[in-house]
Amino acid sequence: MGITKICCIGAGYVGGPTMAVIAQKCPHIQVTVVDLNEARIAAWNDKDLSQIPIYEPGLDVIVGEARGRNLFFSTDVDKAIDEAQIIFISVNTPTKTYGKGKGMAADLKYIELCARQIARVAKDNKIVVEKSTLPVRTAEAIKSILDNTGNGVQFQILSNPEFLAEGTAVEDLLNPDRILIGGDSTVEGQKAIQSLVNVYSNWVSDEKILTTNVWSSELSKLTANAFLAQRISSINAMSELCEKTGADVSEVAKAIGMDSRIGSKFLKASVGFGGSCFQKDILNLVYIAKSYGLNEVADYWEQVIIMNDHQKRRFSDKIVQTLYNTVSGKKITFLGWAFKKDTNDTRESAAIYVADDLINEHANIAVYDPKVSTNKIIDDLNYLETRTAEKNENRISCFTDPYQACHNAHAIAVLTEWDEFKTFDWQKIYDAMQKPAFIFDGRNLLNGAELKAIGFVYHGVGA
Repeated sequence: MGITKICCIGAGYVGGPTMAVIAQKCPHIQVTVVDLNEARIAAWNDKDLSQIPIYEPGLDVIVGEARGRNLFFSTDVDKAIDEAQIIFISVNTPTKTYGKGKGMAADLKYIELCARQIARVAKDNKIVVEKSTLPVRTAEAIKSILDNTGNGVQFQILSNPEFLAEGTAVEDLLNPDRILIGGDSTVEGQKAIQSLVNVYSNWVSDEKILTTNVWSSELSKLTANAFLAQRISSINAMSELCEKTGADVSEVAKAIGMDSRIGSKFLKASVGFGGSCFQKDILNLVYIAKSYGLNEVADYWEQVIIMNDHQKRRFSDKIVQTLYNTVSGKKITFLGWAFKKDTNDTRESAAIYVADDLINEHANIAVYDPKVSTNKIIDDLNYLETRTAEKNENRISCFTDPYQACHNAHAIAVLTEWDEFKTFDWQKIYDAMQKPAFIFDGRNLLNGAELKAIGFVYHGVGA
């Protein structure tokens, strides 16, 4: 099948950037991204490219090049489905907050709604691609819906998980480690796989495009995130031991990372991992294992989450203990709220949970993040439902100037590894703070020796 029209349902962190790159690299294919969120689509269509809803380095340039040529953003979902030959589903699959599997299983209600809408609208054969991170065998459920509620239309379901790291998503799309496509072994299934392979072949070499069955593709995504998160929890577990024994976790990480069997990536101790995928996917993996009676497997992977939660609590506990066992009424400045640098995504950010712990201790939190809005910060805290929205707003204040944020603070906590933090005038910040002036570097980002020379009481992670 010569593909000329693609649509993607979902204009979020995966759908928007992925479709922008496909449109840029495939000018002969019309790519339409649809979403029911009118404000989000309006932002994608904003003439000011700095206002597009996803911040990723380089994304604005790619959107600017393709938008209006062969890249379109729309709220007309039915029209896009009707016209497209390939339909990507890239909607949210959050962890369930209700019913069976609460707190672990993926909530697939949005996936099912998409499948039913495709079945209702489609008048000719379609290739439907799972782009959202989904539990194993979700494709089977999607196909069942499409085959039983459709209009006699033939559907082929493919799994094409994303392996994007936020902050480097554009580079990951332009130069991927691999493209994974799972589909049926039938003749029709193999033709569908080849159709999608042909799209990616416009810029990705054949040896980097891996084809598997659907189930292997779905499970590979969960496994990849579980392995990466496991490395972070492993080094964070060692960071606590390092603090007790006098070892330096950075030196330990460097030593083991030079072993070619281990490698150096994802061995940086921190306040804990965040983001939309790691925790959600591991919990999903735990739920799947338990559903098959594999309790030891489930316990093994659940420990990765337990360690990550412990690391966040340990960080907030250390702030309280160091500040003479009370932060009541004290100003604690957070540098960073996003879960990592070079993104405005805050999902599962350690900053949210550390702030929540400190507000429980009646601290006043000041926040500076170069890309996260005040409304988002307040919404993140309110989502936890720990206290009323009014109480949250009384305890947190946001600043666009880092020096104002740090003025008169008792302590500074570095929660995101934004590069600009290293360039601050730390002497100026020290002079304007309460004394003793504490820094808790949750990312081991700053030069501790230099800060101590200024007069700061500096605490990193794992040393």
